[in-house]
Amino acid sequence: MSRLPVMSSKRVLAENAQDLAPAQKRLRKDADPVKPAATVIGTKRPALAATRAPISRPLRAVGAATVAAAPSRGVIKQSVASTTSKGGNMKQPVASTGTKTGGTQKRNPWDLKGKVSDMEDKVRTYQIKVKTLNQQNEVLQDSVSQSHRKIVEVEKELQIQRSQNGEYEMKLQVLAGVQDELEKVLSDKNFLQKELTNLEGKYRVMETLRDSQETELQTLKMNLSVQESTLARVQVNLRDFEEEVRSLKETVAQQKDELYAGEMERRRLHNTIQELKGNIRVFCRVRPLVGGGLPKHVQLATSDNKAITLAKTEESHTGKTADTQKNYNFSFDRVFGPRASQQEVFEEISLLVQSALDGYNVCCFAYGQTGSGKTYTMEGDEVDETRGVIPRAVQQIFKAAGKLGEQGWEFTFTASFVEIYNETLRDLLYTGKSSKRPEHEIRKTTSNEVTITNLTYERVSNEDQVLGLIALANQNRSTAQTAQNDRSSRSHSVFQLDIEGVNAGRDVKCKSTLCLVDLAGSERMVKSQSQGDRFKEMTAINGSLSNLGIVIAALANKESYVPYRNSKLTYLLQGCLGGNSKTLMFVNIAPEPDSFGETLNSLRFASKVNDCVIGTATANKK
Repeated sequence: MSRLPVMSSKRVLAENAQDLAPAQKRLRKDADPVKPAATVIGTKRPALAATRAPISRPLRAVGAATVAAAPSRGVIKQSVASTTSKGGNMKQPVASTGTKTGGTQKRNPWDLKGKVSDMEDKVRTYQIKVKTLNQQNEVLQDSVSQSHRKIVEVEKELQIQRSQNGEYEMKLQVLAGVQDELEKVLSDKNFLQKELTNLEGKYRVMETLRDSQETELQTLKMNLSVQESTLARVQVNLRDFEEEVRSLKETVAQQKDELYAGEMERRRLHNTIQELKGNIRVFCRVRPLVGGGLPKHVQLATSDNKAITLAKTEESHTGKTADTQKNYNFSFDRVFGPRASQQEVFEEISLLVQSALDGYNVCCFAYGQTGSGKTYTMEGDEVDETRGVIPRAVQQIFKAAGKLGEQGWEFTFTASFVEIYNETLRDLLYTGKSSKRPEHEIRKTTSNEVTITNLTYERVSNEDQVLGLIALANQNRSTAQTAQNDRSSRSHSVFQLDIEGVNAGRDVKCKSTLCLVDLAGSERMVKSQSQGDRFKEMTAINGSLSNLGIVIAALANKESYVPYRNSKLTYLLQGCLGGNSKTLMFVNIAPEPDSFGETLNSLRFASKVNDCVIGTATANKK
């Protein structure tokens, strides 16, 4: 006779029966309760393989165990009762061989077959219970799986929204409220992660704590519902913020376009004004007397800041007539009197300096006799109020470049300082040994740009670096004492600041050069009383200035050939004088009566320059 496995202990069956009762009650309350397995009634017993596996621990043999557990209550109890009451393959106990105790028939100890039949009925009953419990477990697992998938989707969506909001917060500080909402979402996310962690821990012990798991799962569902409603509100707020951010971005882009268009219009109008004023502009500046005041032979009109008159009194040769006064009238773009400050002078040329950042070549040079204030005008003193054109121009360049940087422009600056001494080029930024000083030559590149070989080019990024280079150049510049000035500049100094600008957002590039020149003193040899090396220097200086006058005259007369190569000075300034540049000349005059002749010559030369028209400068843009 084959033996069927049975439960090994009474306690296991009793616990399963007790666990089943509350689960069945709850199933009755659900909208779609899980139906218990149908009871098979017939002549054949249901195959054991068709049901789920029985409880994992094997039952003891029939002959060695006695099952005393009562049937479970609820639906399963009715199913088992109906199964056992009907005929089928279940054998009815023999009344003559057993006795009834409490309404239940008790098998005789020797009726093993009957006991086996009873045990099979009980096994089927418990298999039905296990199947029901497994169905309930599957329903719970599906519910947890769906909740987990929803949570994963919510986390992914939260991560995407968090990344987008992070970018918006960096670009637009005005959306500070979004950050608060994101922090709240992060807090909710952390809370949800903690709940998920607890849920995973509860799931691992679900098989042994099903009753407590049910309560906690319901609580979790309620929490998830609350969180979902919260997340829905947050998502609505995020969509509103996204629309607001999109609108703000469009507004910012439109404002950037308008700002760029305004900047382009400002540049166009600015350069139109400069063209109307003339590409070569001439300013005259009168140095104050040592004792103060204004000499009688220099006359400045109070109502006209563009005119200057030199008055010369001539004695009668016969003595019969009164002394006569001869006036020499000159008109320039602007005339500065002895009381004009450095700031007032620079304000007049600040717009011209601004053109350098707009891609135009700009040149400014000072002309005049020794001691007329050229170096003071161009360089000034170390005090802020008395600083000259060069340091003020550098300051304005870097300040304006910083403002343009807010509009997407990036500028690089390269400075150089060269001296023309006795028609020889000298690098004023050279710091090596004088015996190893290299030779320099002026060359033209394939793009028709003038360069100097072996010259020191320093990359600068702020005003202080440029001022340091200017101080170094002043130490290296050639000076000497003459009858006109204790420390006279015996050479021409040329400061160049190469500017390259790039606007990557607009795909625009510009390149220009700011050239600031301090010419050597122009004076007659008899008056300067130069001898020896000083005489040679004076000859070279006057020769280069004469060639400068010849070039200016050739440009004014529209001659086909302009002799730039006659001197190093005109060859170096060819780009500034040749048409594609905005050029300004300061003519400095000394107010002393004994300088009348030099003053008259300087004003006549400046008047020729002022009458010169070289054409319209164009911006170097790509």
